[in-house]
Amino acid sequence: MGSTQSLVSRAGRTGASVGLGAVGLLLAFSVAAVVLSDSTAALKPVGIGWVAFFAMALAIPLGVRAKNQHAKTLVWGYGLASGAMVVSAAMFLLPQAFGLAQGAANPAVGMKYAGVGVAAGLLTGFGSHTIAHRFGHLDLGFDHTAVELSAHALAAGVIIGIVYGTMPAIGIGLGLAIVSHKGPAGYAAARRLAANGKSPTVLLLPATGVGLTAIPASFLDLSGDPLITAAVFGFAAGVFLHVAMDFLPKCEIGGEVYEVAQVSENAHHLLDELRYHAVGSTLLGGGVVFVAWLLVG
Repeated sequence: MGSTQSLVSRAGRTGASVGLGAVGLLLAFSVAAVVLSDSTAALKPVGIGWVAFFAMALAIPLGVRAKNQHAKTLVWGYGLASGAMVVSAAMFLLPQAFGLAQGAANPAVGMKYAGVGVAAGLLTGFGSHTIAHRFGHLDLGFDHTAVELSAHALAAGVIIGIVYGTMPAIGIGLGLAIVSHKGPAGYAAARRLAANGKSPTVLLLPATGVGLTAIPASFLDLSGDPLITAAVFGFAAGVFLHVAMDFLPKCEIGGEVYEVAQVSENAHHLLDELRYHAVGSTLLGGGVVFVAWLLVG
């Protein structure tokens, strides 16, 4: 018993050290970007990275306090975020990719490059998630949840950095839409860690992940060739769509929602009810983005 507690304590200290170290690295990257950037537009990835950090970091204590939450809360948190992300990708990233393809010498070829980019992004997102899940079973000194979330965050950061580095005139709203799931993700992960008696401090690592890759990647300018630009935006849309679909609330046996729901007396009946909430929350999340676009546009 004492040995087990010692291992848990050591893992908690390791996770805390890694998380706090990541925050320090994000701060250093941000300062360097401010010093090296010659325009305010180039600082958009810095702002988005810190918004992503605070969205997840502030959700951690809420998840810890709600470690015995109702499954319905989890479904609505994931549903709203994933619905918003799917619609954001369909309205902003995909049209941008195929619009850039029109600037190629041969627009038909450009469209194919954009399409290949989308496919590559979806497959890369699936591959990185699967590999990250495999690494999650290894003894890395901290919880596998942080490993998987970090993989997602780092991938999203690369997308944000390349997009804004290539086209800095794009509004900050696109980047914020990409990181819209950080709050619900941090909340759910913190709830799971707290319920298992583990320290949630390690979640500071995925909280900083977007900024850690977005800031360096923003110094890459791939705007020279329309074919490359279209493929890059297609790739970004594909990865983003994978992340969005990965966050869809899945009310199936063995899933995270089921882990929360099974504490009730009639878990199967509750899952049937939660499926309606899953559909409603995703539709509402997507609808909010669309209505916001109508009002702003």
